Amino acid sequence: MPFPFLDPRNQMNHMDKGLLVLEQCESNQHDGNSKGLVLLAMSTLLSERGNFLEAIEKLNTINDLKVSSFPLRVATMEALAGLHLELGEDDTSSVIADVCLNDLDANKPELNDGFGSLNARARALKGLTELVQGNTDSSQSCFTGAEDNLGIGNDALSYAEFLHTTRDFKTAKKLYENLIKGIPENKDYSDPYNLAAGNMVWEDILLAATCALGQLESHMGNFGDAEEILTRALTMTEERFGSHHPKIGIILTCIALMFRHKATMEHSSSLMVQEGLYRRALELLKAPQLETEVEQSKVYRKDIIALARGGYAEILCVQQNRKAVGEQMKSWAEGAWNNRRLSLSEALDLSKITIIDARISRAL
Repeated sequence: MPFPFLDPRNQMNHMDKGLLVLEQCESNQHDGNSKGLVLLAMSTLLSERGNFLEAIEKLNTINDLKVSSFPLRVATMEALAGLHLELGEDDTSSVIADVCLNDLDANKPELNDGFGSLNARARALKGLTELVQGNTDSSQSCFTGAEDNLGIGNDALSYAEFLHTTRDFKTAKKLYENLIKGIPENKDYSDPYNLAAGNMVWEDILLAATCALGQLESHMGNFGDAEEILTRALTMTEERFGSHHPKIGIILTCIALMFRHKATMEHSSSLMVQEGLYRRALELLKAPQLETEVEQSKVYRKDIIALARGGYAEILCVQQNRKAVGEQMKSWAEGAWNNRRLSLSEALDLSKITIIDARISRAL
């Protein structure tokens, strides 16, 4: 059934047409699984244009249908958890991952050979929710025993990010590279195990793996490779979303942090380059005014904004005539930072490892 996976994402009017076609398709479907496939595709288009709440609504509708397809159920829960993570609703994401695991466990005899890959995917999802919350030990327990069933998808990416944060750079790099090489240009959606939606689709996995590999090379001190890979991630993002999408701001933040790391390691200066990158990133991320209280700032991607403002504040604070603004920016960033594993100063410290997950727009 190819129609749910139209790819009308180059321009906004194409998205509108795509949604219209999918709405017509949904109204013509009477089988729960078929209707669920259409809703899954609709949620992806909605999430890509930033309509996260509408995307979540479509995914919740799939759950209400009580579809019989387990791959569809797992893809739905994975997308739901991913979108709630992007919204900063970590507890909700964790509960969703638990529900997904319990659903599979309760139906293990019915799944037969399909259980291994779906269970690995669900456990990796739970591992990601734990990693976002800074629970490294809990995250590790989710991945332990699931490694042999990891596919070329979100499960492998989440495991690679776990290894990256725990400094197993060699294995993480291999997984990132395998993902980048292994994700096909033309996805075979006739295989139900390839189903994905929201911010967990193949394109998001490829972008996030490329971005994470660039960050890994920076953490290893390979700045030439890091710059080349992150520039490739930037090009991918521009080609897919255009030059004004918030995802561009995420990649620019990664590039700015790479230049910061490079300047520190090489005892050089790139303050002007970093400042330009941070300013553009914050503009695209729609960062609120510094005068806005953190608690009152209803903004997505607060992790990334805090990192960008924290890095930018360092640049301003070394300039006497801009130090006051720098201190104000630093204070805002520290208030917005919500990572439980590291403080903002630790996240910017070269001795620590922080990864920006471009899939869910969060710092790990």
